[in-house]
Amino acid sequence: MNRYLVLAGFIILCLAVAGVAGYVTAGAVTTWFPTLVKPAFNPPSWVFGPVWTTLYVMMAVAAWLVWLKPGSRSALNLFFLQLALNFAWSLLFFGLHSPALALIDIVALWCAILTTIFAFGQHSSVAAWLMVPYISWVSFATILNASIWWLN
Repeated sequence: MNRYLVLAGFIILCLAVAGVAGYVTAGAVTTWFPTLVKPAFNPPSWVFGPVWTTLYVMMAVAAWLVWLKPGSRSALNLFFLQLALNFAWSLLFFGLHSPALALIDIVALWCAILTTIFAFGQHSSVAAWLMVPYISWVSFATILNASIWWLN
């Protein structure tokens, strides 16, 4: 299979997850989310789109770099697990309006990302480093999620 088609597949997959999550999020962002008390460090809403788009593309490239290496199936399985947890967060927080369930999910997501970084590092140091901005943002998002849960 052409390796660049696989790269395109990873990018499409990650952006599709982002798109569906964004669809779930869109309604609540204008109705439910504005009613919540948020901490002072809550970023303006325009920040999230560019940040997440960049992170999803970086994640896709990282997964592709690992896919290029033999014996990477378990590392890629971890990648797909964290991607599913990432998607679930949007459903829990914005779809179900449950910061508490989303907080449980995002802690599991953070652990899955960390595990994925270590697994990716076994195959490609570049892939592992490409995931570092993602875990950094999810670390911030975890604090933000916990703050919103606490304040509400």
